[in-house]
Amino acid sequence: MKSSRLVAILLLLQTRGRMTAAQLAEDLEVSVRTVYRDVEALGAAGVPLYGDAGHAGGYRLLDGYRTRLTGLTADEAEALFLAGAPGPAAQLGLGSVLAAAQLKVRAALPAELRAHADRISGRFHLDAPGWYADADDTPHLPAVADAVWSSRVLRVLYRRWREPTDVERRLEPYGLVLKAGRWYVVAGPGPPRTYRVDQILELTSHDEEFPRPEGFDLAAYWAAYQRGFHDWLHRGEAVVRLAPGATLTGPAGEAVRRDGRTDDDGWTRATVPIESVDHAHGEFLRLGTAIEVLAPDELRSRIARTVAELAQRYGNSRAPGDD
Repeated sequence: MKSSRLVAILLLLQTRGRMTAAQLAEDLEVSVRTVYRDVEALGAAGVPLYGDAGHAGGYRLLDGYRTRLTGLTADEAEALFLAGAPGPAAQLGLGSVLAAAQLKVRAALPAELRAHADRISGRFHLDAPGWYADADDTPHLPAVADAVWSSRVLRVLYRRWREPTDVERRLEPYGLVLKAGRWYVVAGPGPPRTYRVDQILELTSHDEEFPRPEGFDLAAYWAAYQRGFHDWLHRGEAVVRLAPGATLTGPAGEAVRRDGRTDDDGWTRATVPIESVDHAHGEFLRLGTAIEVLAPDELRSRIARTVAELAQRYGNSRAPGDD
């Protein structure tokens, strides 16, 4: 809508300073001609917006001009307060800062949008960690966050899974990621690598600054890292048949939905990725008689042995209290 686009232009110029019509058009995904018309509309509404010609030209707001956040839609106001997760902010040492920022934004909202924001805060609460996982002990998280923000080098004693387990590392921290309640720091030098913050045993901050890699995109890196991790994790395959209504989760479930075909008896046949025979053995047994493993032979035989052992155990035993 035009009204939301006009507000977007104001906020872009307010946060970035001078921008050309082409830059605005790219960010807003509209034509340059549309930007020209929107700028004219803003000027007619009394917004102190100026355009400079030439190679270094562009549009800019009069110095000191600030717009209130009255252009927020109800959905945007709700999303803003839903995104403010107090737990992670507190872990980073920013709990009071987040609360103050939300208070200022709330005060700047019109009464109607303020009611929307209060409603979302009162009806939705984000709690990322799972039920059966203890919270990670991350005493060094604030120091890591400070080093990320200030681009300063860290020297750490880090515990990894392979020998030698405890190693010293010089880290150039590029960013922090919170995944399923666990914090990870993405760091150099060299090609970025991922470290669990809760596995940092000792940490020393240094005044030495490092240059952040030009063009480094934390979100893009993390998406690629997750894809690579899943590809590495699910190196094996299994051929299975699933009873009607039975489902698998994760990459295996995606494979069934994407490539599964229905047999004449209504069961679905698919080739699915597995981490290992050991892992697949436990996962598939959870489905009981709703799944049949056709391959590999090692996994099929392993499940068959387990089922035979269970049948023997429960067939030859009595329940407690039976005469």
